[in-house]
Amino acid sequence: MDGWSGSLAPGGAYDDYALNTCAQGGALVAALGDQTTHLAGVDRATWEFSVPVDRTLTAASIWRAGDTAGGSLLNATYQLWLAAPSEPKAIDQCVSGLGCSSTGNIAVPLAPENRVAVPQERLGAHVFSVAACGGQPEFECPAGKGDANGYAAVIYLYAADVTLEQTAGPTAGSVGGELATAPLVAGTTDLTFNASDPGSGVYEAVFAVDGTVVQRSVINDAGGRCRDVGQTIDGLPAFLYLQPCPPSVSADIGFDATGVANGSHHLTVSVIDAAGNSAPVLSRTLTVANPGAPGPPNGQGASTGARLEARWKSTPKTALNVAFGRTETVLGRLLDEAGKPIAGAQIDIGPTLARTGATAVVATMLRTGADGRFVLSIPAGTSSRTLQFTYRARLGDQTPAATRTLQLAVRAPVSLTVSPRVAGVGRRIVFHGRLRSGPIPKGGKPIILEARAGKSSWIQFKVVRSDSRGRFRATYRFRFPGPVRYQFRAVCEHEADYPYATGSSATIGVLER
Repeated sequence: MDGWSGSLAPGGAYDDYALNTCAQGGALVAALGDQTTHLAGVDRATWEFSVPVDRTLTAASIWRAGDTAGGSLLNATYQLWLAAPSEPKAIDQCVSGLGCSSTGNIAVPLAPENRVAVPQERLGAHVFSVAACGGQPEFECPAGKGDANGYAAVIYLYAADVTLEQTAGPTAGSVGGELATAPLVAGTTDLTFNASDPGSGVYEAVFAVDGTVVQRSVINDAGGRCRDVGQTIDGLPAFLYLQPCPPSVSADIGFDATGVANGSHHLTVSVIDAAGNSAPVLSRTLTVANPGAPGPPNGQGASTGARLEARWKSTPKTALNVAFGRTETVLGRLLDEAGKPIAGAQIDIGPTLARTGATAVVATMLRTGADGRFVLSIPAGTSSRTLQFTYRARLGDQTPAATRTLQLAVRAPVSLTVSPRVAGVGRRIVFHGRLRSGPIPKGGKPIILEARAGKSSWIQFKVVRSDSRGRFRATYRFRFPGPVRYQFRAVCEHEADYPYATGSSATIGVLER
């Protein structure tokens, strides 16, 4: 529930709660416990949604349910409410003293009766979800009566569908690449540009030929944040975050011209932000010459017998296994049958993510220098993949003249914290961690927790599953007296639906006294 923040009223009881259990499939919980009495006008738990200053709230629906099981006394009562645009202005409420013991359907979070639409006249900068003790000052709501979860008053906020409008749009510049300059294109060609957006971020590039959209490409999915989750009735993209997409990008996008008829066409390219605003990137006339009519020779001294070389700078092996976050470099060269360099030739690079169902997509193209050499930099943060380098003797040829394949295995980036670092028998320690890069598989990723004492072998003691954002949590209670110094680590094993090799976190020491 991005954009929501929880808070408790100053001076309230110790059993006031503002909990976020969404990662466990729960809700945003605002509650007052039944362990103490609660003072009217003081004890209050709140979840608040704040609209970013550069955007306007144009629609909002909330799915909620709750109860006031603690009841009421003379001049003090447990109550729940939704409010907008300020906390006192309720749009939905349940007051025990007025005969309301519950609202909505707690057993079915997305039940129709749980939906509350914010009226148009109440749309503003804030929406509130509140559980409180209300009534006359200095009077108290009762203790000792609560629901099965020990709450005297609780409101669960299960889901929120908000529509934000952003008036300021993206900007684009520094346009380059073959698609921007070449008079003749065939197959897949690249377009490079920089873009920025002051609000929701840069989302996608839209390619139109003769006024018809032929390709949409998400520029940077930001680890899955900048991804359309659908489910909208207007067909516009929907996101799970207030800032879903990067505020600035350096784009290098392949445009597939194979579906465009040969001949002269007018091409336009626009960049779109997550709010649907657009800015022009490119507008030009070009000629498409897909196979059927042979394209021009690819490079000076183009040859069907060319020899293509490509290797990792750091190793002569074709397969490279590295830690996450490193920049790697590929060195290449293109020669003819006699060993002479082919200059100015286009080399296609098609990466395939190392996961089930991944298909090769030409992500970029390079041109050889006067000596036939080329260099490709693999940026930090790249996942495991296969890189296929392809040379075609004539642009648009279906059959490559030469290919070369390299493998990149990137170890899964896992972080782990353990607290406390000193504990005794019967005491519990808590593990928190996350996978620092995605895309995370649907349903999360299994994480193995391992331990050892001294230099003994690692022993698996628990398997947990991350949430959709890669976060995980676990606990362990020491059973035998110390003193023993243990080491712990989290291991993420390679699986077909997560594009990383097996990786582990840093080792963390804990002393059992």
